[in-house]
Order: sequence, then structure tokens, then C-alpha cells
Amino acid sequence: MENYAERFDAVRARIAEAAQKSGRRPEDIELVAVSKQQPPEVIRAAAEESGQALFGESRVQEARVKQSLLPSRLRWHFIGHLQKNKIRAALGSFELFHGVDSLETARQMQRIAEEAGQRPRVLLEVNVAGEATKFGFAPGALEAGVEELVGLDRLTIEGLMCIPPPQPEAEDARKFFVLLRELRDRLETAARVGLPQLSMGMSHDYPVAVEEGATLVRVGTALFGERVRSEQ
Repeated sequence: MENYAERFDAVRARIAEAAQKSGRRPEDIELVAVSKQQPPEVIRAAAEESGQALFGESRVQEARVKQSLLPSRLRWHFIGHLQKNKIRAALGSFELFHGVDSLETARQMQRIAEEAGQRPRVLLEVNVAGEATKFGFAPGALEAGVEELVGLDRLTIEGLMCIPPPQPEAEDARKFFVLLRELRDRLETAARVGLPQLSMGMSHDYPVAVEEGATLVRVGTALFGERVRSEQ
């Protein structure tokens, strides 16, 4: 029998400790419980036992099925790579999109949102280490394109998101979190906009991310245990 209340409380306590260590208020950091590949009954139990309301999913169809089966009080963020042919189905199902990762995707989302009468809230994903296997804006490309991005009037751009390369120690990820925060600060100045949200930090390194300014941490394994990998 899983003790979700205990697991969630432990993660929240570490978030609070990291926030206080860096002179921040714990209530300014929001926990996104990463529920991808978790069945609806597990999410229901976790929500009921822990009081958690915010969950993160990375596949549109899988998330929409879960949403139809779970209490309406639950909130949903989309945390994966958003394929352009899934944008229309995704709009209206998520309150925040963490991974708008290219100018082309942003333009497509703008067009579809205008047709659908939607105003999606988004974060821009940054490929902080320039990894060939990951999606996201290169920092320099984002700085060059920020004026066009903030001019997409259907998109409410609230900040940045990153997934650093795997590190042997949590502390090793700190430099990538600093890079994202400093990039955000430069973009705010250059584009004269507020970008208050920083989505960074996962189960392995979220306390370090909080110390460096994360407002959203995406935690799955520390809450639900290791996911069973699909063979497909």
C-alpha cells in the first residue's frame, strides 16, 4: 500500500527547506506531480491522500482520458514536447504548457488559439546544454526571437522551462538552473516583459532548482516511485 501523504509531505518539506535557505517563501514554489504513465486510480489515490491538485502529463490523448475519469478539481499542466498536430486537441485541456520549444510551434499555437478563441498560458523551453537529442530554444536563438514571441498576442508567455542533462550529483545541475534564471532576466530587460515563472528541477535535483529560483518543480519518481517502462 503506497503512502502518498507521506511521500508528498516529504517533497513539500524539502521544497520549503530549500526556499527558506535561499530567502524565498515556500508558497511561491508550486509542486507539479508528474503523473505520466500513472493510471487514473493511482492519481486519484495520490490526490485524495495528499491533497495534491496539480498534475503534469506529457501525452495529450493519455491525459484527456485521465481527465475524463478524475475529479474536476484537479489541475493539469502539459510538460512534454507538444507536437504541432496535437495543439488543437490540447488547447482547453491544460492550464499551462511548459514546453513550447520552437518559434514554429509558437506560431502554430498562436494561429490555432486565435481560431479556437483560446489564450493559452505557456513557458518557453530552453535547451540549456545544447543537447542534440533534446527539444528547446538555444539561448541565443531565444534572445534573437523574443520580440516576435512576445508579439504573439494569443499566447500568454509566463516564463522559461529547462531539462538539464543528467548529472551524477544534484549539485552538478546548479549551473544550468543559474543559466536559465540569468537568461530569463536578460529577456525581461530586452523585451520589457515580466517572465515570473521558471519551471526547473525534477526528482533528482529539485531542491537545488528551488535555491536558484524555480517557481515550478516537476517531480514524479519521488512521489510515485519508478515508472514501469513500456516495451513499445
